[in-house]
Amino acid sequence: MLRLLFAFFLAVSAAGAVAQPGKRPDRQDGRQMSREERQRMRDDVRDAYRHDRQERQPQKTRQMSPEERGQLRRDIEDANRQMKR
Repeated sequence: MLRLLFAFFLAVSAAGAVAQPGKRPDRQDGRQMSREERQRMRDDVRDAYRHDRQERQPQKTRQMSPEERGQLRRDIEDANRQMKR
């Protein structure tokens, strides 16, 4: 009997909490965004993503000439020799 009474009081107290009106943070005074505001927001987000994507893309490298490759190879070999010392 005590369990039934506890369940009843729990249900009554929960019903009161559910019935309370809450604030809705997604709206500002019931005002909806205008079509221009929505479009401006879409453009801003699209521009931000486009800018991030461009920064992350690696720069295209040109193919090295045989002389440049030889010089790079020699520089690396020299650096390796100096590290072993």
